[in-house]
Amino acid sequence: MLRLFKIDNGLIKEMDFQKEDLPNQILKADWIDAHEPDDDERDLLELLLHTDIPESDEVDEIEISARCFVDSAGIHVHPLFLSQSEGRHMTLTVACILQQNHLITIREGDLADFRLLRMRARRGHVECRSPAELLVTLLDQKVENHADTLEDIHRQLEGVSHMVLEDDKSELEDAIGKLARLEDSNGKIRLCLMDTQRDISFLLRHLRDRTDQSETLREIARDVETLMSHTTFLFDKINFLMDSTQGFINIEQNQIIKIFSIAAVVFLPPTLVASIYGMNFEVMPELKMGLGYPWALLLMIISGFAPYWYFKRKGWL
Repeated sequence: MLRLFKIDNGLIKEMDFQKEDLPNQILKADWIDAHEPDDDERDLLELLLHTDIPESDEVDEIEISARCFVDSAGIHVHPLFLSQSEGRHMTLTVACILQQNHLITIREGDLADFRLLRMRARRGHVECRSPAELLVTLLDQKVENHADTLEDIHRQLEGVSHMVLEDDKSELEDAIGKLARLEDSNGKIRLCLMDTQRDISFLLRHLRDRTDQSETLREIARDVETLMSHTTFLFDKINFLMDSTQGFINIEQNQIIKIFSIAAVVFLPPTLVASIYGMNFEVMPELKMGLGYPWALLLMIISGFAPYWYFKRKGWL
């Protein structure tokens, strides 16, 4: 699917077009957003814009030379974006190609950052004067969304903290699962922020002649530094809660083992008495006792209660 946008009086606006008029509209568009383009759309973009449209496996390369480079077609940047599916976060790479008169974005997944940018564009809230400024705006919005997600993770951590440290009836196994998901989300955000730092550094080198964009990029870089520190704080908090949860689980398990240990100690002496009087030797003086049976029962009760009373008095129970 192709979406086309035009910069009109400093605002980005989506263009309506008919399929037969698509080639002319592509040439007029300032931003071409290719969401899961088919082969025909790829061929058309490559023909009109004189650039190769990368496949999904090509944009996922981790080497800096494959993610940020310049060629005859323009400036290529492949930033990581955060996506959410079924309550879990994942990262998706978007191929951005900045040309003199066009910004081309190629992506395989549906991203909240792009939905938000389109919604803001429809309301006339996206101000820019060039495709380069639009790319910077996209990165700025990406960082803002990461900040919102980190705030949401922090709020969820507060709930898990109450569950682990204050709620006696909470299920600690559930807390471990929640902490694992939050740690994974925080790690994905940190990865996106690190990628953003690399993209900004690259763009600063190649857009240094554009004063406005360079200053905005430096502001974004400062925001990223702040968010990186916040992710470190969240990692520390998650690790603390994880250690605390495992500690409480160990305490509960020790209490269970303690109960079994007490039961073994209490029942061991009566078992010994019962074993002695369960022997079948011919010479056993107690066999002729008229009160031998109640005496054996009383002895078993006393031998079981005595160690329990002793441990209780020592404060071991």
